[in-house]
Amino acid sequence: MQNIDWANLTFGYYPTNYNVRCYFRNGQWGELEISSDTSINIHMAATCLHYGQEAFEGMKAFRGKDGKVRVFRWDENCKRLQRSAQGIMMAEVPDALFKEAVEKVIRLNADYIPPYETGASLYLRPLLIGTGARVGVKPADEYLFMIFVTPVGPYFKGGFMANPYVITRKYDRAAPLGTGTYKVGGNYAASLRPHVEACHGGQYACEFYLDAKEKKYIDEAGAANFFGIKDNTYITPQSTSILPSITNKSLMQLAETIGMKVERRPIAEEELATFEEAGACGTAAVISPISRIDDPENGKTYTFGDGKPGPWSLKLYNKLRGIQYGTEPDEFGWTWVIEGI
Repeated sequence: MQNIDWANLTFGYYPTNYNVRCYFRNGQWGELEISSDTSINIHMAATCLHYGQEAFEGMKAFRGKDGKVRVFRWDENCKRLQRSAQGIMMAEVPDALFKEAVEKVIRLNADYIPPYETGASLYLRPLLIGTGARVGVKPADEYLFMIFVTPVGPYFKGGFMANPYVITRKYDRAAPLGTGTYKVGGNYAASLRPHVEACHGGQYACEFYLDAKEKKYIDEAGAANFFGIKDNTYITPQSTSILPSITNKSLMQLAETIGMKVERRPIAEEELATFEEAGACGTAAVISPISRIDDPENGKTYTFGDGKPGPWSLKLYNKLRGIQYGTEPDEFGWTWVIEGI
């Protein structure tokens, strides 16, 4: 076990021992390789550098109360990476290769898995990039798939607490039929300026985007899906530009198990005023309860509850975290136990 102040880890990069890599060449994937090098040697004309052929995932491994290490919904991350690869014409990573890479990189860095109840976890970053040299705009013929890991603390300072968010009208996150549904780097690059301008150096946790077509409906935050709760119902937006969140998908299933109704549909901005609770959700934050959403350009503010996480959000958060850490029954078979570490 590493001598790390686990309880005070931020959500950032902390060096570990190894990463794993695999190359796609001559139409096929090679053998999985182990590396201690934190750099990548690629051609200066690689398509990832010029034409944005890059996709990634974010997933976590948890040390449970019983000492076992659990990986949460690896198969869903694999499917989403494959879908992103399809969307921007990259070689898809097969299920077996993805799973082998996940297990190997966790075993190699087992000393960096935070202990139970420290509020920290081991974050895995699968990455797929086009490495083949191209000057004309077309897909690469060579790709690199790799996974590195880092122990992380809460995404938002303070952990599970309510934060203010802000609506930005000046920018769109993605076009309705563009790459918004894929987890590709370009979407995040496009969110950097909106985030800095809208959040005013930390005044808000994150920005929310409205739909690009009508500027009427809530789409998603720069790094998370939105949900609102009212009348015993979990409601989350339906849109052709939102990245499908594995956490949101899980919360929708859990909501039904604790007696809630679930609706996935367009949410007009005015409807925000009717929600009893609201939150942003994703792998990094799990659930980030929302205290209020400001719309400065319209002079409106929507508040939720008393500035603290609402009762339904708390139940969902505890249920999901319980499954991840092994203290709640995993009735859906979401966790994969990595034996012997």
